[in-house]
Amino acid sequence: MKTYYVYILSCSDGSYYTGVTSNLTKRLEEHQHKKHRNSYTATRLPVKLAFFCTFTEITIAISTEKQIKKWSRAKKEALINAEYELLPNLAKKKFRE
Repeated sequence: MKTYYVYILSCSDGSYYTGVTSNLTKRLEEHQHKKHRNSYTATRLPVKLAFFCTFTEITIAISTEKQIKKWSRAKKEALINAEYELLPNLAKKKFRE
């Protein structure tokens, strides 16, 4: 059974990058060594693995990656810090009065 990873990298500029791969070690090396010179992380090195989770279905991994990419910084940080109880409230929009 193949394993897929959804991961979040912490970039040197303080931003986060979310991706999906079937070989996490290889993909991290590719990020660190600018294998894809026009990629988001190529100009934000070094990067550090902040979070990852595993999946056995690529379709679920891809949909999870897309979902996380839409999240706010605060919600990504709650996930990174394993503060799962905060995730539902961070999903709610805040309206100004």
